[in-house]
Amino acid sequence: MCANYKPATLAQIADLNLPEIPFSYPEEIYPSFQTPLLFKSALGLEWRLVNFGLIPKWAESRDVAKRTYNARNETLLEKASFREALLKCKFGLIPVTEFYEAKYINGKAQRWGVKRKDGQAFFIAALYEITKINGEIIRSACMLTMDAIDHAMMKEFHEPGNIKRSIIVIAQQHIEQWLSWKNINIAPFIKGFPVDEFECFYCPQQRQAKNSPQLSMFDE
Repeated sequence: MCANYKPATLAQIADLNLPEIPFSYPEEIYPSFQTPLLFKSALGLEWRLVNFGLIPKWAESRDVAKRTYNARNETLLEKASFREALLKCKFGLIPVTEFYEAKYINGKAQRWGVKRKDGQAFFIAALYEITKINGEIIRSACMLTMDAIDHAMMKEFHEPGNIKRSIIVIAQQHIEQWLSWKNINIAPFIKGFPVDEFECFYCPQQRQAKNSPQLSMFDE
């Protein structure tokens, strides 16, 4: 599951002729960090700074976000954390430069990155929510995932076994369609990203990030 990524840069967003992101955000994101989210309102495409990890309306604290940063598309209606956001079609996009996964080599988990070959940003399908905890309004989002057992690249990641997952990438030409979608059936968007447009690379965890939430996933 994707728990760590680098969001798109302002230059990448400008190259795609999207609205400028009007706030600052971290260069690398982990669960419970603040991340940019693209969504569509009555005014058009807009950016919001949201918590990475969806915080449902019934949550009593932000802690739930450490378990809700990824959501399986197959079980969204079955999970109380995601059901209401899906029923209200709160679809958004998380802009990404590269994301990181665990690849097991000789039984040890290594940190590998995935990015576009052309250096462009890409967009991960997301659900978002707005809730209030102790009087504070909190905006949050999670990434949507799909089965990847047959995906040429993503099947090489995650723990050994027959359970493989991938984030769902929304192609640039379908951004408006995804953000305007008003149906809980999102099957038309559940497609593995084109392998020929992406590349993966060994990317060991940097020493200064040793306290990161994802570090325990990797042996090196």
